[in-house]
Amino acid sequence: MSELKYLSVIRAPHVSEKTARLQEVSNQYVFEVAKDATKADVKSAVEKLFNVKVEAVNVANVKGKVKSFRSRSGHRGDWRKAYVKLAEGQSIDVLAKA
Repeated sequence: MSELKYLSVIRAPHVSEKTARLQEVSNQYVFEVAKDATKADVKSAVEKLFNVKVEAVNVANVKGKVKSFRSRSGHRGDWRKAYVKLAEGQSIDVLAKA
């Protein structure tokens, strides 16, 4: 798989209070991934892009919220996220600037 394919699988890290707690407690990182990405795709992409050893991957589909702006109703898009558990002693700096 080429690096361009890896970059299309992993869209962005998902940073929140919950994900920060997961990083500290269980060495898990959360990424927004492509809708058609499989667990195997996510695992190989994280291992190649960040040079770490992945133990487990769990994926979840997130439904978009219905929001209203003034008198109009709209719908945010659906997306997919992946919980990636790294091996003991491994870490990823998700807040590093490119």
